[in-house]
Amino acid sequence: MSIAETNKIPLKTITHISQYLTFRLGEGVFAFDITQVREVLDYTSVTRVPRTPDFMCGVINLRGSVVPVVDMRLKFGMPRTEKTINTCIIIVEIKIGQESALIGAMADSVQEVMELEPESIEPAPRIGAGLKVDFIKGMGKRDEKLFIIILDIDQVFSERELTEMSSGTASGDMETGQS
Repeated sequence: MSIAETNKIPLKTITHISQYLTFRLGEGVFAFDITQVREVLDYTSVTRVPRTPDFMCGVINLRGSVVPVVDMRLKFGMPRTEKTINTCIIIVEIKIGQESALIGAMADSVQEVMELEPESIEPAPRIGAGLKVDFIKGMGKRDEKLFIIILDIDQVFSERELTEMSSGTASGDMETGQS
């Protein structure tokens, strides 16, 4: 019996070999399920949109479509991404209710596409009752020393944050008139 079963935690079970796009944010290695990745772009100019959440860099024009770009480091409470030659924007498709949308996730660098077998993936750690980790599908292990945080991109942003990004307003700005 696993630790998760004894603690009665509902797990996001990964039951087959899956491919993941790995990328760096600071010293950490993260991954998106490759089925949700549409493309990887070199960093390009991003148009800032007023009154949006701090983690939203702005928008880019992707073949005629406006795509919001988020700084994944800011989203996870890290320092702002420093733009380098390796900085990139990972275009991912997320689910918003019954619809899907594209979001650009800015990362320090893209590493590789890798396959992970289910036995190489541990459940998300339980760090405390108040900490929500439902945005983590699991912790991939590689070479027994490297952990890869496998993100559930559909859970990284709340529905409210997605609405704020698409409407161009931060929470409370419309009601209070403050910025």
